[in-house]
Amino acid sequence: MRSFYAAMRGLLHAVLLGLLGAGIVHISVLLLVPEFSERDAWSRLSMASDLYKMTRLDAEAGGAPVVKSVDPLFYATACRFDLGEGMVRVKAPGHVPFWSVSVYDRSGHNIYSFNDHTATGSVLDAVVLTPAQMIDVRKDLPEDLQGAIFVEAPIEEGIFVIRAFVPDSSWKPIVSRFFEQSSCELQDF
Repeated sequence: MRSFYAAMRGLLHAVLLGLLGAGIVHISVLLLVPEFSERDAWSRLSMASDLYKMTRLDAEAGGAPVVKSVDPLFYATACRFDLGEGMVRVKAPGHVPFWSVSVYDRSGHNIYSFNDHTATGSVLDAVVLTPAQMIDVRKDLPEDLQGAIFVEAPIEEGIFVIRAFVPDSSWKPIVSRFFEQSSCELQDF
């Protein structure tokens, strides 16, 4: 009888060890998928447009959406940038009911977020730059950047995403014009 219990204990030990190993492999694969994916946001945006070009992410611009939105009441646009070439200034004149901004690194990790309640006069004017570029700008801040929001990002390449609220269909042309007039430009000061 003792050999039966010893065999069962050995079998149970082997099964638990196998389950533990399978769990570790499963979690590792899940965590590595974004690193090896070729269809991440950076890749999809690079196929849709060049650096420093605003690209609509929703289907309202015509054609298939670059990124599917989970909320039909928000439209979005994005631009890719490379801080190795210089700082980036993103502006959007006009007013919409609500806008929010997120800055992502190339891997899709959110670096910084803000919305129209943070901005001076609810106007979108932001500069994304590295800590070293921020030191240079602080030495002699240009007057046209006095009201801008500075996003100090310890990254080289990233994505700037603007989302705007569309409460009903009458706001669709206003939000579309807001996105059409937005800009993402390389700045050298």
